[in-house]
Amino acid sequence: MSLDRRKQIIDAAAKSFALFGYKATTMDQIAKIAQVGKGTIYTFFANKEELFNEILQQVILEMKHIADKESAEQRPFHEKVFRILDQALEFRSRHELAMKLSQELRDVGTPMANEALNRLESELLLYIEAQLQAAMDRSELEQGDPRIMSFIMYQLYRSLTTEWNKIYDPLDKDTIKETFYKYFMKGILRVTPYESKDE
Repeated sequence: MSLDRRKQIIDAAAKSFALFGYKATTMDQIAKIAQVGKGTIYTFFANKEELFNEILQQVILEMKHIADKESAEQRPFHEKVFRILDQALEFRSRHELAMKLSQELRDVGTPMANEALNRLESELLLYIEAQLQAAMDRSELEQGDPRIMSFIMYQLYRSLTTEWNKIYDPLDKDTIKETFYKYFMKGILRVTPYESKDE
């Protein structure tokens, strides 16, 4: 019963944070949405920050689950890592909580919103770093610093999908993929994958 009540509170808090953001969400609102007394929330969570961190951890696990599915696919490494970035950032851009936190950071500059978005980014970078290290261990990639490589990959992908659109017309997925491969992946792959004659 207590586990059901805890989940009820977490679900209500996730809804409140997604609707109102971190700053505007109160424990009273969460209690109202969860249809419990405010004191019940404090039997499970010490404060709003602890509850928020629980929800953020669930978002991170969802993002990793999506990345794991892409990682498990039988594809060349450069395609796999591109799809991990693509799907993970697509998830982040469409997730209600991440969208609300981005808006809150832009409009209000709430430190907790900034910290949460940085944490999502850091977790994705760590995930890619682990994928790169595993590929180097399998001799699929040239040896290098996987932390630096993951950062460059992430920034290049984000620049092509987000920053580029602020100045130019958006690039289609194929162009982004080809550019990503040509200007980064081709330089670190130990064995260049088979390319068709028309490429």
